[in-house]
Amino acid sequence: MTGDDLKIAYSPCPNDTFVFDALAHGRVPGAPGFDVTFADIDLTNGMAERGEFDVLKVSYAVLPYVLDEYALLPCGGALGRGCGPLVLTREGGEDGGASDAAGGGVLTGRTVAVPSERSTAYLLFRLWAAERVPGGVGEIVVMPFHEIMPAVRDGKVDAGLVIHEARFTYRDYGLHKLADMGEHWESTTGLPIPLGAIIAKRSLGTRTLTRLADSIRTSVRAAWDAPEVSRPYVMEHAQEMDPSVADQHIGLYVNEFTADLGEDGYAAVRGLLTRAAAEGLLPPLGPDALDFP
Repeated sequence: MTGDDLKIAYSPCPNDTFVFDALAHGRVPGAPGFDVTFADIDLTNGMAERGEFDVLKVSYAVLPYVLDEYALLPCGGALGRGCGPLVLTREGGEDGGASDAAGGGVLTGRTVAVPSERSTAYLLFRLWAAERVPGGVGEIVVMPFHEIMPAVRDGKVDAGLVIHEARFTYRDYGLHKLADMGEHWESTTGLPIPLGAIIAKRSLGTRTLTRLADSIRTSVRAAWDAPEVSRPYVMEHAQEMDPSVADQHIGLYVNEFTADLGEDGYAAVRGLLTRAAAEGLLPPLGPDALDFP
């Protein structure tokens, strides 16, 4: 670490540690140095809004609040298909008869736990609920995502919006899937699901931002080429996660959009933020806000 290292913050989740392993350990030739801080995405969203850190992993939902100071990088983030947040309940859902199409009404006036009100998961939930929950949900309770499934199981809340590896483990809590926010998004737009973005300060300058994006792509490809090399770093920070669940997590969230957003990726991001602005959930984006230098 030197005084010239870029300050970067990302989550300890397997997809982020997998993506950034080579960069964090100086195995990408010509890459800038990094001073790494681990923080869950609800914290990094706040860091971005306060202008802290040079590079951050944030929710796409926070972009309209930070793009004056930060640029969206065209790689390193989390988009995909079949990887959206889930709404879980103790009853109903896939095993009990309620469905996305018919069961949203069970949440009318109910208490729902969410991981953050500035998360992409919450934005997708709000867009779904606007169509599927007549009268709207009741109280929204924000809590750390690892506390949500126990809270639903124990009856502290009526439903929970879950992310990450909860897709693979919710049945262990005796819970049921009421709706899949990603399925709703994909069926109504045909686009991949935008979840987490990598942003960097515009003040770093075009040359450094381009070098940074190239370095992240190289780090992603290095992890794909030799996944066993990243395994110690991934499992060190995986919070006692079962290795098979960590592998599923990486397989779901690290994909072609991580290496390059591409046309469909940018369309998904623009579509999400435009829809959310139309619903009054976010301020509108400027026409060039997503352009990469």
